[in-house]
Amino acid sequence: MSPILVLDDVSVRLPAGGDRSHAMANVSLSLAANEILCVVGESGSGKSMTANAIMRLLPGGVAIDGGRILFEGRDLCRLGEAQMREVRGAGIAMIFQEPMTALNPLRTIGDQIGEMFELHTDLPAAEIAARTLALLEEVRIPDPALAFRAYPHELSGGQRQRAMIAMALALDPKVLIADEPTTALDVTTQAQILKLIRDLQRRKGTAVLFITHDFGVVAEIADRVAVMREGRVVEAGATAAVLGEPRHAYTRQLIAAVPPLEAPPPRQLSGEPILALAHVSKTYRTGGFLGRGKRVTHAVRDVSLVLPRGATLGIVGESGSGKSTLARCLVRLIDPESGEIRLNGVDLAGLSREEMRAATRRIQMVFQDPFASLNPRRKAGEAVAQGLVVHGMARPQALARARELFGLVGLDPAATERYPHEFSGGQRQRIGLARALALEPEVLVADEPVSALDVSVQAQVLKLLAELRERLGLSIVFITHDLRVAAQVCDLVAVMQRGEVVEAGPIGAVFGAPQHPYTRELLASIPGREIGAGRRFAEEPTA
Repeated sequence: MSPILVLDDVSVRLPAGGDRSHAMANVSLSLAANEILCVVGESGSGKSMTANAIMRLLPGGVAIDGGRILFEGRDLCRLGEAQMREVRGAGIAMIFQEPMTALNPLRTIGDQIGEMFELHTDLPAAEIAARTLALLEEVRIPDPALAFRAYPHELSGGQRQRAMIAMALALDPKVLIADEPTTALDVTTQAQILKLIRDLQRRKGTAVLFITHDFGVVAEIADRVAVMREGRVVEAGATAAVLGEPRHAYTRQLIAAVPPLEAPPPRQLSGEPILALAHVSKTYRTGGFLGRGKRVTHAVRDVSLVLPRGATLGIVGESGSGKSTLARCLVRLIDPESGEIRLNGVDLAGLSREEMRAATRRIQMVFQDPFASLNPRRKAGEAVAQGLVVHGMARPQALARARELFGLVGLDPAATERYPHEFSGGQRQRIGLARALALEPEVLVADEPVSALDVSVQAQVLKLLAELRERLGLSIVFITHDLRVAAQVCDLVAVMQRGEVVEAGPIGAVFGAPQHPYTRELLASIPGREIGAGRRFAEEPTA
């Protein structure tokens, strides 16, 4: 079958002055009808730029400067903007990575999907509304009539992604480009979206270009796979061949970096508890005027857990399960409504703000988004030294200690003079670790510390955490929705659903023989379970 979309030796030039001259260099790919091609690689590999080049949606200063992009035999690089507008949506449609930023917050979902018909057809308003509702039903969004009238913020992440898919499918495109459409989703929602895309593709015969950094997703959905690195395709072929016998060293490195789902042999733990939670609860009350129509959310319900000294306790569950609320209660960023949080026998929940300030030396937090948690106007060294200064250390000594901490987490001490935007995501997370370690805490609360990182960088940060735990005698509360990560770093695990702990115990026992239906559902939803199962590849010549 002849391909419907061909990239022939395509190069995309970047503005002068950066680390690389090209975002894409001599990229050649082909996509046939009724086929799913996964383009996989880490941040900066050029995979999203490939999608933007096909759609001719390149940012300012970035331009295609070589090759052809053929859609049904026409070179998209030679089309005018008016002609490209006809191709977008009707011929090639795109699902963006973050629907909340791709959707207009001031317009209803029905209006935004209906706009596709308004721009490209002459259908009357009643027919547009009927087709929009039919699309919402087709992507299996709960209560399509309600979603039709809803604004983006009123839908969950999975529902917003389904609305984006409905919009992309409105004009029955022949090619669907999906740019990391499941990256920000929980594992069960991710499984639903992958099944939805696969079912729609098979039913409609659509060609799908699926961009991802997750080899589990590749194993689950792809017919063929292309691996990109630094703007080049380094390996391509049938999915079974690339995943089973990867030829390129970089492909082998990425697959080997995927955390296996099996837990390592259990460590010997002290029976002494360093942190003990007893009946902790937190309720949010929002909305309502004069008490009417008030919404009550039980974010954390009656949670009791114990963290032994030197152990890592994983808190796992989907968005809205209460994991992050519990983490913030532990460090008193928010106050629990009831219950006890005892650190070395002292109830943190009962301390005054002044007493808690002194106690923060013993329990510190690493945040999910290191860029958002760092002041962009402060040098990285100052961010790390700030806590020490607040607790009484002279600024010169605090900055000297910051340089030592940079070395401890694997960063160049001279980098303390750089600003947060000058670091990569993995480096910023190391800065977050250095800042949390500055006060020499006994307990580290890590809230999704690797969820935004590429798989190889994620592996590096997890290895660093394990080394710091052993070297410094840390006890860690590790919050994550990634069960693969939990299996590798946690000694114990607690599974949360709707604010409650539904199952808890040693990681090997809980993941090996889950007792609760929700735990079984989470484990069954992991895509490509066989990927990363401790595999190591023999050294072969780079293809």
